[in-house]
Amino acid sequence: MLLDADDSQLVLVDYQVRLMPAIFEGDLVVANAQRLAGLARLMAVPLWGTAQTPDKLGPNVPGVAAAITAAGGRTLDKMHFNAVDDGLAEWLRPPARKAPAGGNARSLPKHLQKAAPAEEEGRGVIVLAGCEAHVCLLQTALGLLEEEFEVWVVTDACSSRTERNRDAAFDRLAGAGAELVTTEMVAFEWLRTAEHPAFRDVLALVK
Repeated sequence: MLLDADDSQLVLVDYQVRLMPAIFEGDLVVANAQRLAGLARLMAVPLWGTAQTPDKLGPNVPGVAAAITAAGGRTLDKMHFNAVDDGLAEWLRPPARKAPAGGNARSLPKHLQKAAPAEEEGRGVIVLAGCEAHVCLLQTALGLLEEEFEVWVVTDACSSRTERNRDAAFDRLAGAGAELVTTEMVAFEWLRTAEHPAFRDVLALVK
């Protein structure tokens, strides 16, 4: 099973200015988050961010915030560690399609009436990265799995204050059914082929 760009959404969790200086391999993690945001922009993948109590931890670091904006994304300010509890799932689900104005003519025989449009299927694959891996990233991933999203966690764009907490989060996420991937795995699975129009731009991002 490979990632499909047409089914994917990207969520970047809590790369905040007062948190990142304490994060293990924080510079690398932020660089990969920015790469992911750039990939989402190039591949037309919807992008969302979150920020935990931004009045205390500050906004997302400028590079990540700018990358989210450049990709046309929005950032959810949250209080819960699990962003689903603050409405993230509603952001990720498409609105139901409304029936055309006028609707069906009820006077018509049943076999001539048009069927009501089905609810839009949307993009149910969530590519997730962020900090801290064992707190907000973990709880958000588990929340999304409970909401029946398919969750892919980008390990080299996630971290915690300690390596042990980060690795424990990955173990638990794998056991819960999340797929663990890297930034380059996301890039080349979204592309699928060197003939993709965005191939050269994507290659420049990941090299």
